[in-house]
Amino acid sequence: MTAAPELQATGLTEAEVAQRIAEGKTNDVPTRAARSVSDIVRANVFTRINAILGVLLIIVLSTGSIINGAFGLLIIANSGIGIIQELRAKRTLDKLAIVGQTKPLVRRQTGAGSAAQQLSPSDIVLDDIIELGPGDQIVVDGEVLEETNLEVDESLLTGEADPIAKDAGDRVMSGSFVVAGTGAYRATKVGREAYAAKLAEEASKFTLVNSELRSGINKILQFITYLLIPAGLLTIYTQLFTTESGWKRSVLAMVGALVPMVPEGLVLMTSIAFAVGVIRLGRRQCLVNELPAIEGLARVDVVCADKTGTLTENGMRVSGLEQLDEAGPTRELGNVGNILAQLAADDARPNASMQAIAEAYKMPPGWTATATAPFKSATKWSGASYGQHGNWVIGAPDVLCAPGSPIAEQAERIGSSGLRVLLLGASDLPVDHPDAPGCVTPAALVVLEQRVRPDAHDTLDYFASQKVSIKVISGDNAVSVGAVAGSLGLHGECMDARNLPEATDELADALESHTTFGRVRPDQKRAMVHALQSRGHTVAMTGDGVNDVLALKDADIGVAMGSGSSASRAVAQIVLLDNKFATLPYVVGEGRRVIGNIERVSNLFLTKTVYSVLLATFVGLAGLASKFFGTDPLLFPFQPIHVTIAAWFTIGIPAFILSLAPNKERAHPGFVRRVMTAALPSGLVIGVATFISYLAAYQGREATAVEQTQASTAALITLLVGAIWVLAVVARPYEWWRVALVVVSGLAYVLIFSIPLAQELFMLDISNVKTTSIALAVGVLAAAAIEVIWWVQGAVLGERRRLWRSE
Repeated sequence: MTAAPELQATGLTEAEVAQRIAEGKTNDVPTRAARSVSDIVRANVFTRINAILGVLLIIVLSTGSIINGAFGLLIIANSGIGIIQELRAKRTLDKLAIVGQTKPLVRRQTGAGSAAQQLSPSDIVLDDIIELGPGDQIVVDGEVLEETNLEVDESLLTGEADPIAKDAGDRVMSGSFVVAGTGAYRATKVGREAYAAKLAEEASKFTLVNSELRSGINKILQFITYLLIPAGLLTIYTQLFTTESGWKRSVLAMVGALVPMVPEGLVLMTSIAFAVGVIRLGRRQCLVNELPAIEGLARVDVVCADKTGTLTENGMRVSGLEQLDEAGPTRELGNVGNILAQLAADDARPNASMQAIAEAYKMPPGWTATATAPFKSATKWSGASYGQHGNWVIGAPDVLCAPGSPIAEQAERIGSSGLRVLLLGASDLPVDHPDAPGCVTPAALVVLEQRVRPDAHDTLDYFASQKVSIKVISGDNAVSVGAVAGSLGLHGECMDARNLPEATDELADALESHTTFGRVRPDQKRAMVHALQSRGHTVAMTGDGVNDVLALKDADIGVAMGSGSSASRAVAQIVLLDNKFATLPYVVGEGRRVIGNIERVSNLFLTKTVYSVLLATFVGLAGLASKFFGTDPLLFPFQPIHVTIAAWFTIGIPAFILSLAPNKERAHPGFVRRVMTAALPSGLVIGVATFISYLAAYQGREATAVEQTQASTAALITLLVGAIWVLAVVARPYEWWRVALVVVSGLAYVLIFSIPLAQELFMLDISNVKTTSIALAVGVLAAAAIEVIWWVQGAVLGERRRLWRSE
């Protein structure tokens, strides 16, 4: 027991660390990607769609017709592509996670004594001593050993926004973060016993969580399931018990009817599009914690941008100093430079402003601080007491001075040019007094210059061109914030957040009428996000500091800078590891590519499902009629190989290309409505046309095998002409490569139908000129109907229809 104080002061030795590792007392938190390789393989192989196709494949193979089992390759494609893409995305995300990982300062004893070193959270062991400073996230549970004005925000755990003062002996919980002061704590719970393990697992899981796109596809699949059950049962009954064509032919016809009803590639294409988006953004040093964040940012219509660290660079420099009190305390105690140098030297964890002051004033007089007060976002000042040398505070002039005073007005005039102004003053109270800072005698104005990010202007212009509103929110002086925004071409009213109303409706009104806001408290940032959301806005919040965490957490999309606090990175969905605000347009672009392209792909897959269900229903009803009225039963026109080749160039290959193509069209709500509105009419037209073509070619119960093949070929020709035209519509507005895609897809089928070997392999027969001509004519009529429906829908829905893409 007597060794505990020494342990607390100096940290563990190498031998003690090794002993704890051997005992399993390590911080074995879950890996960043929640799914292991085996989990990924299992999740992609054992899917509902693969199960349906697998059962149908076994049925087909039982007939001995291997070629008709070609659709089984979809199982390999579904599984293989999904596995490969997810493993690639997992590898990219894991590498990026290491770059953006929180690395706490841990005391360890070395040969030269005790030293603090940055370690990965996984290297922490029980009883390690971890140092804390403003913005640091507490990564394991522990007990405070040392503290200097230490305040911890536990809002991520408790929901309480007020910081909690921590004294020696108090507990700290992983998932909270330091808002003020410094200290050190001893790890008492590590690994899966700590809250951090659960938080890390939830925040960094590689998964496709709920989003409008994903939930919309799920709704569509549910709807299809309801259609599949009756249509499937009807098909099974009629093909097996009414056609009298032998069990093999009936089974093949049954499978040929059921396979195209399954939208086997829709979920696959969505997963691929998301995963490729993550990989592309990863190459731009953008870490996506949740995949649908890509989609979410594309739907954002308001971006709340923090000024410091987002629009401006974190680094600052002192550009001027105006001494205010020549006859006062500064003349007796030495120049202002000494005071500033001493304040900067005594700040254990200086922010950007104090770092700039420390660079400009490097020779402190060597005073001993009797008390210190760290900077807090809520108070806007920091300071130190030096006994006979006085109590000195530095902070926002409009906080330390009376509003409307000459000095406050002078500071505001300087700040109106976009500069940051701090007031140095002498306080009549020690800085650790409950009523501090008390009465402040101004001594000097310290003028700091922030460098505007070179890419900020173009980024703001991009959002403006996309009809996305920008709200600049900062804790700095409102006039200074407005000046920076103005220099970036962002025009609008500026407001001091101290005058903001608290009621949500009134706050929302203020946000609608103003563009920039200064002196915003952390709780106000959160309230502003809620107010915007109450008006139906999709809100993105960017930030890098501890004071941004609550707003980042509650925004629809939180975007953190990689150089920002570990707490802000922990709660954000997107982390810009290279700190470039200009990366956001690329994220928006990826989201639009995913949303727009998946909508196109969905039209192809769902059109196929609609016409397949309709055709199966028509054939099934004809079979029931034959049972009750003695008419000729209808064998389903297609064998499995027919529906397989039909999907090759009308859906499969074109869908893959379209899902990865560039797409800059703005995302709109109502995914399910738009997709179903487009797919249902097209599917109905193709289904009816194919059935008519089949009836015209069908020779009845006594038809020979050749005549049946000719009828099936005629139906397939009509279906392909209509399906190719659906592809031609979906590919609009055209570019050269989209036209080439449609033309090549059509020519591929011309080639298949023209080669004798392909005709024999795929069971095709176009030798009956009359039947083939009728099929082509019906197909052309179906294509014309699809074209007319497309234009009429555009007029009814008020959507502009364009054949060619314009710049």
